Amino acid sequence: MTTSNIEQVAQALLAARRDQTPCDASALAAVLRDAADAYAVQERVARGLAPQPLGFPRFWKSGGPSREAVLTHAALPAQGVWASPADAAGWHFNIRLIEAEIALRLGRDVTPAQATTLTPDATAGLVDAMTVAIEIVDSRWQQGAAAPALLKLADLQAHGALVLGSWEPFAPRDWSAQRCTVQIGNRAVVERRGTHSMGDPAWLLPTWLRHATRAGQTVPAGTVVTTGTWCGMLPAEAGDRVLVRFDGIGEASVQL
Repeated sequence: MTTSNIEQVAQALLAARRDQTPCDASALAAVLRDAADAYAVQERVARGLAPQPLGFPRFWKSGGPSREAVLTHAALPAQGVWASPADAAGWHFNIRLIEAEIALRLGRDVTPAQATTLTPDATAGLVDAMTVAIEIVDSRWQQGAAAPALLKLADLQAHGALVLGSWEPFAPRDWSAQRCTVQIGNRAVVERRGTHSMGDPAWLLPTWLRHATRAGQTVPAGTVVTTGTWCGMLPAEAGDRVLVRFDGIGEASVQL
């Protein structure tokens, strides 16, 4: 890891947030060598955004396109996590793309030792609640979704804000039959069924927990992770009202 390279990318992202103007990724395309560098940038940006010393992050995102892919993770700034119904009209976004997700809440602490040996089949007792989540995807890079993968990862994997619905007890269910709908403004309702990339949102918990505990910290009960989109990324505009529903789980909404 080259500290100067980490700091260069982090300062570019912090400036983009401060000035509310995306920066050009082309000059930084080859600065980060690997995911470890990108995660180091995430941590540096988090320190730059925090109004006071950081504790363990309460909110996270994790996911990937398939079980075979390398999953990515990001701790999310708490000031951009809101309860539904939310009003984001005063929040700056460079772009607005909508992901319909399920968020999970840990019901007990998970230590680094426990995370090391955890398997997807042994995660049921870790989660006490679930809720509908809306992630508003944004980018601090001018290139948006076309920015280099490591720079997108450094930018909290293109995270903008997160809206959480009411919490419901977590219980096993047939995720392959799970239906969700997304209404954005006056556009036609988008419907999806069984389209989570992992097949089960809880499948990614071991990988996420190993990442979250990699510095020797315990992940405390109450920590929330959102687990990836069921609908891809749907375009939205300022002024749109977004409503996401998951049958049998609940709904969440946000006014953009």
